[in-house]
Amino acid sequence: MTTALDTASQWLSQGRKIAIATVIETWGSAPQPVGSQLVVDAEGNFEGAVSGGCVEGAVITEAQDMIASGGHKVLSFGVADETAWKVGLACGGKIRVLVEAVR
Repeated sequence: MTTALDTASQWLSQGRKIAIATVIETWGSAPQPVGSQLVVDAEGNFEGAVSGGCVEGAVITEAQDMIASGGHKVLSFGVADETAWKVGLACGGKIRVLVEAVR
């Protein structure tokens, strides 16, 4: 089984600019556990998962911004149970995700 870090290593060896997103905290029920990772390249290709639905899309967009700036950022996501399905947190939990460029 290939992990997001395996993909990150491969993409870096190919000269791609990348960012890695890592779930650093969860509260309540969450789609992915702490430590789950998503690697993204400058073109928007990605491997792995930190959540699902709209959260994943938002993390990919932020990852591309971090690739461009060379920075890092902590993102927080969470919604009330009644709106959870609409934004991709079907379980109604909350998560924090660290997104950082890798050079």
